[in-house]
Amino acid sequence: MSLNRRKFLIQTGLGLGGAAAAAGFIPGVGFIGSALAAELADPLAPKPPHFPSKIKSVIWLHQNGAPSTLDLFDYKPDLVRLAGQPVPASFLKGIKTSTQGGVGKLYVSNQRTWKQHGESGAWFSNLLPNLAEHADKMAFIKSSVTVGATHDISILKLNTGDVNPGRPSLGAWVNWALGSNNPNLPSYVVLYNGDREPQAGSVNWSSGFLPAVYQGTPFRPGDSPILYLERPDLRTAAQQRGSLDLLKTLNNIGADRRPEDTELRARLQSYELADRMQRAAPEAVDISGESEATKKLYGIDDKTSESYGQVLLRARRLVERGVRFIQVVSGHPENISDQERRSWDAHNDLDGNHGVQARMVDKPIAGLLADLKARGLLDTTLIVWASEFGRTSWGESGSGRDHNPWGYTQWMAGGGVKAGTTYGATDDIGLQIADKEQAVDTYDLHATVLNLLGLDHLKTTFLNNGRSERPTVVYGKVIKELIA
Repeated sequence: MSLNRRKFLIQTGLGLGGAAAAAGFIPGVGFIGSALAAELADPLAPKPPHFPSKIKSVIWLHQNGAPSTLDLFDYKPDLVRLAGQPVPASFLKGIKTSTQGGVGKLYVSNQRTWKQHGESGAWFSNLLPNLAEHADKMAFIKSSVTVGATHDISILKLNTGDVNPGRPSLGAWVNWALGSNNPNLPSYVVLYNGDREPQAGSVNWSSGFLPAVYQGTPFRPGDSPILYLERPDLRTAAQQRGSLDLLKTLNNIGADRRPEDTELRARLQSYELADRMQRAAPEAVDISGESEATKKLYGIDDKTSESYGQVLLRARRLVERGVRFIQVVSGHPENISDQERRSWDAHNDLDGNHGVQARMVDKPIAGLLADLKARGLLDTTLIVWASEFGRTSWGESGSGRDHNPWGYTQWMAGGGVKAGTTYGATDDIGLQIADKEQAVDTYDLHATVLNLLGLDHLKTTFLNNGRSERPTVVYGKVIKELIA
């Protein structure tokens, strides 16, 4: 009798366990709900937005080192008139400078000329002649602000919304909230040019407290952007598949025992994605088959713009193949060895620095806008020009500019954007924003990008350590004036 009872309890327990698993119960964790259970089964499956989206993909162009937008987009006649004089005290009101060189005299390069372009009459300097031809595609944000005056801190805030490591990057939030449109490629890709990984590295495309599967996948410059992707010559596809199936079985046993271990589940997903990428990724990033006209459009025929042009051409190919978020970090041309010209960080010799950096990005970004438009992709792709901060109206070391978090320019173009418009302004010398009510912090930029993807930043939440977290922390507003 007791044996029958034991058998009954065992069989009943197994049956209830199966039912509980189907309902989303994990031993030691509890009921997680059908949505989360489905997410654990396939975390990169496509997910619906909160409302109809205006775009499918984002290309996030981080201009690393912080360009002087006073020398690119923000023409200030009063700055020209007052050049060489001390900064009037009225313009310094409210500023607590923590920049390197103190407050110097107002500075204007004698090599800078300005002209208005397009029906919008947007100002561009002679540093960006190709991009100026697309003035009417852009919506300028001339009241950008941030906190911090060091690159690592402000770059981290630009990408994650916080000055401390540990929060997910914007691309990771998008990846988590919407999933993948192409199961054979990462949904979140990081591209860069130059001979080294971008400043501060992977913390800027980390998944933070989100499951690790949502972090960005960096593609290196050069002909082999994805490390260890090719299968060894002596190993057949069938042999590899057999090994992966065995590994998957063993890892699934461990994952079932430790359901809270997102790193293990991310590893499972990465093995499978890598297997699929061996077939899809080489073709996706191979630009050798592109026409010579297309390569020229992206500036690949010029040594200074070649490497950045290759990166942006890859970005377009990834957009075509459904990649949702492409984070592009500017580096430096291959023919530049001068440390002062390897990013936009022009504390001295601004003309030399920006002459190289502007030539590197000008034609490729203009080419990207033209190419997306010609292929019918611009209406579904958002391009964001962003930087960690701007640069001061005063000079440093005689011919450079210091860091400026109090007022600078960023812009957006593409799907859902109210093209040919400008939101906000800086003061008469381009130092601080003119109207505090129009300040656009990182949180506001993130909220606006998420809105164009069909996501409400207030409803894009993840429970972390008992707290409901969202991409914009406890801040952020959608800048509706930028949305068509």
